Amino acid sequence: VQLQASGGGSVQPGGSLRLSCALSGSISSLNTMGWFRQAPGKQRELVASCREDGSTTYADSVKGRFTISRDNAKNTMNLQMNSLRSEDTAVYYCTYRRGWGAIKLTDYWGQGTQVTVSS
Repeated sequence: VQLQASGGGSVQPGGSLRLSCALSGSISSLNTMGWFRQAPGKQRELVASCREDGSTTYADSVKGRFTISRDNAKNTMNLQMNSLRSEDTAVYYCTYRRGWGAIKLTDYWGQGTQVTVSS
């Protein structure tokens, strides 16, 4: 399984960015994909996750601002980020887990993409 993330960049507070992740390889019928982020000096945290059945979870800090979506036919996942704040600045990672449940470090991780929110 390989994950390729794209779409990071720099934006001013209040702006928007859209992250995309392409999944390839042997994909299980039941699976969970998600976005994690890690800011300098902070622990990696879950931003949002989405099962192949469309069930989603969000961190409290991004609810109402971020939207995760998937296209199972194309094996892609997106994260639409609106009303961005400086505290959203981090390296964002797309992830994949066979089956359902919490995504762990032992699951599949893509390379990170930098998101910087600054005036």
